Amino acid sequence: MIKFLDLHKLNQPFETDFQLKLKQFLDKGWYVLGDEVSKFEDSFAGYCGSKYCIGVGNGLDALVLIFKAYIQLGKLKKGDEVIVPANTYIASILAILQADLVPVLVEPKLETYNIDPDLIEVNISSKTKAILAVHLYGQLADMNAINHIAKKHNLLLIEDAAQAHGAILDVGNEKFEFKKAGNLGHAAGFSFYPGKNLGALGDAGAITTNEDELAAVLFSMRNYGSKVKYHNEMIGVNSRLDELQASFLNIKLPYLYQENATRRAIAKRYLTEIKNKKIILPFWDESDNHVFHLFVIRTENREQLANYLKESGIETMIHYPIAPHHQEALKDMKSMCFPITEKIHDEVLSIPLNSSLTNGEVNKIIKVINGF
Repeated sequence: MIKFLDLHKLNQPFETDFQLKLKQFLDKGWYVLGDEVSKFEDSFAGYCGSKYCIGVGNGLDALVLIFKAYIQLGKLKKGDEVIVPANTYIASILAILQADLVPVLVEPKLETYNIDPDLIEVNISSKTKAILAVHLYGQLADMNAINHIAKKHNLLLIEDAAQAHGAILDVGNEKFEFKKAGNLGHAAGFSFYPGKNLGALGDAGAITTNEDELAAVLFSMRNYGSKVKYHNEMIGVNSRLDELQASFLNIKLPYLYQENATRRAIAKRYLTEIKNKKIILPFWDESDNHVFHLFVIRTENREQLANYLKESGIETMIHYPIAPHHQEALKDMKSMCFPITEKIHDEVLSIPLNSSLTNGEVNKIIKVINGF
């Protein structure tokens, strides 16, 4: 069986270093907000090109804390509207709700699965104060267009970069500048859930930003609202990047470029060699704006294709089977209609794509899909 994602196989090359780090961690006896967290925050900020990185407990907390910090700073208030893609993973919407803000769902472009900038403007009201741009499946949203809209309407622009570690944007100016995910808006939330391109061995997350005031609030807010122990300046939470997970991330971060390059190489093979009229392949312009956290195909015969691949020894997953506005948790949105989003959620199927796949496994996946 070709697993959709074999985490043991993926992390095996790092096991000796992990074990050494674990021993150092135990010997040091400093378990929370130590040197490893500080090192990762510095390294990941440098990697993204941002001034600050604030390590937090997970990707959802990263987004929630960004919104709450902006409320603390008076740049948002409860009840403000935040535009968000309708077809995102539900965490993006939960973050808005948990900050007592109002999500305004907007359809994606069917071609890219990312939010349609033209529809953002249509949905801006007097209550709109922010845009949450999600880089779904590892492909950057159209950040040049979205930045233009945000500046035009004086909106905060926040990235949900949970799936886009290392994705690069050509900012489209005469200087031929390039920027990475995490440095394309006012702030960005990352997840290092084990299956991500840069994955920890448990839950972990981070926020990146260039804003001094925001970073200061976030460093305090993640730690009970305290800069100095037992001195609480604001209503905070306990959401700190774990010291041990930070040490594992420090080992893996230098290999992220190669991880992404390998994913792109496999994706290029899929896009070139999969030839089946029943299957719609994802759009990619072959730039570095896509890191292929997931390789998502579409078909009207999803259940039949998934069963066929399973019988052929290939595991698949659906990202995601239920559109957010159809989730019981968001039952107030059930009457809403988003036909493009619903079509995507009814047809998508993710096939294996990661650096642990062998050439033979990639060959088999291509051959079996072409035989469907």
